[in-house]
Amino acid sequence: MKLLVGLGNPGKEYEKTWHNLGFETVQLFSKQMSATDFKLKKKLKSLVADTTIGEEKIILALPQTFMNKSGEAVRELISFYKINLTDLWVIHDEIDLEIGSIKISTNVSGAGHRGVQSIIDALGSQVFTRFRIGIRSERQGQIPTEDFVLQKYDRKTVEPIIKKTSAAIQAALAAGLAKAQNQFH
Repeated sequence: MKLLVGLGNPGKEYEKTWHNLGFETVQLFSKQMSATDFKLKKKLKSLVADTTIGEEKIILALPQTFMNKSGEAVRELISFYKINLTDLWVIHDEIDLEIGSIKISTNVSGAGHRGVQSIIDALGSQVFTRFRIGIRSERQGQIPTEDFVLQKYDRKTVEPIIKKTSAAIQAALAAGLAKAQNQFH
């Protein structure tokens, strides 16, 4: 069983912002894989859906705790579903990567991403896998990062990035992380 967690902030005011690319990617993946509808699981502090690919069950989660407290929800999800940390895949925006790039990393620090750091702190480990979606652009350098990640993006720019990231997740599930890393880095 795998747990795929898309990071973002709940609420209409945060929709279509850079910080919600994790949410959007997992939602697209959910549609592409004919997953169940997302349902709020209050105890798990998340919207949760699931699907099966081959013989493997995939749990999809969108924490409703806000980005900087994502670890609270992930800890509950890991405990409830009894997920091995190596089967946790977190999908999120990454200011340190060029817009449109994807980097799949395992067992690396939060590198300043507060949502990821919250997960590391809550789990006491960083051995999980991250699908990091690049959002760095010329415009980003003109305003503080905290403000940039909450700005609305242009749908035409972001849609191919979300599709590419969903394809990377599908490739990793089908052929393994190493092959997906080679294909999408």
